[in-house]
Amino acid sequence: MNALAATNRNFRNAARILGLDSKIEKSLLIPFREIKVECTIPKDDGSLVSYVGFRVQHDNARGPMKGGIRYHPEVDPDEVNALAQLMTWKTAVADIPYGGAKGGIGCTPRELSMSELERLTRVFTQKIHDLIGIHTDIPAPDMGTNAQTMAWILDEYSKFHGHSPAVVTGKPIDLGGSLGRDAATGRGVVFATEALLAEHGKKIKDLTFVIQGFGNVGSWAARLIHERGGKVIAVSDITGAVTNPNGINVPELISHKEKTNSLVNFQGADGMDPNELLVHECDVLIPCALGGVLNRENAAGVRAKFIVEAANHPTDPEADEILSKKGVLILPDIYANAGGVTVSYFEWVQNIQGFMWDEEKVNKELQRYMTRAFYNIKSMCKSHNCNLRMGAFTLGVNRVARATLLRGWEA
Repeated sequence: MNALAATNRNFRNAARILGLDSKIEKSLLIPFREIKVECTIPKDDGSLVSYVGFRVQHDNARGPMKGGIRYHPEVDPDEVNALAQLMTWKTAVADIPYGGAKGGIGCTPRELSMSELERLTRVFTQKIHDLIGIHTDIPAPDMGTNAQTMAWILDEYSKFHGHSPAVVTGKPIDLGGSLGRDAATGRGVVFATEALLAEHGKKIKDLTFVIQGFGNVGSWAARLIHERGGKVIAVSDITGAVTNPNGINVPELISHKEKTNSLVNFQGADGMDPNELLVHECDVLIPCALGGVLNRENAAGVRAKFIVEAANHPTDPEADEILSKKGVLILPDIYANAGGVTVSYFEWVQNIQGFMWDEEKVNKELQRYMTRAFYNIKSMCKSHNCNLRMGAFTLGVNRVARATLLRGWEA
């Protein structure tokens, strides 16, 4: 089941639990706007190449639309639609005044030079600049993009609309980015994990962790778990996987990856088959990579007691059912990885006010938002006798539906 079908299924289940009117249910499912543009650029060798860019703006009932831009060869309309919709529910779960959007360009960034990436980003911005904006739609980094990408978007947008630092988040600090934004998604994952474990009388320092994906989110989650005394016993990324049953020295692993751009040949752990990582015995499994990695083929073999979804849509519905029957507790992505968009909101607020916060305040506010959201989800679970995924979806969908009705939507 692809990401869009799975997202629609979760939404419909939540709508049924909430007893939503069929007309508002249909209204909430249809995106506000879908954008598809051709981006043609000269390559460094003088040849021309074209890429297709997308931006789906899903819903703005609760505020400006918000969502990342990813550069990846598998970017397509279905994936962007699914991720835009997930952002609508995610911002509502976190209770920040945004709707959802998502964008991307179907390309392989590592095959493009820095100057080619800049030209591609600027052309994409030229094509969509009149459809994004400080109070309309605010992009952010995602897979294959980073603070530098946001700096290019900010600069290109400002050529048309004047200096507008709040038009993107995840910017470099020197251009109005927020302290703490780089670590925000990984830190939010850890705050969410702490809230879940506390509900079961457990602490990070007493448990073992397996992390799939060692990019920004995975490495920050691993670092913060290690700092809290948790034992990270296996890690993987696109280059390979490593394991140490006594716990990996995460700072050393991060240093090794920065030097070699790979996890392979790290002296503090043994190599392992990356395909075995998801079924490695541990207390907490944290998938931080692509969607759909937990599926009906491998779900039965998962030995973790808790799964914290740091990636978008890492568990497909068939795996969800299998894991639930096994008694595995899953903390859903629309809550678990909301730390990034929450600190993006803080960055946007700082830009609009022209007053920047120190990092301690950013992290303290993030913890407050993540902890509050967890207890709101648990309240929905209790009210509707449902699992954490449906607790999060009913919380998010209910808030968006209420906002839609309050604004004067006529059934």
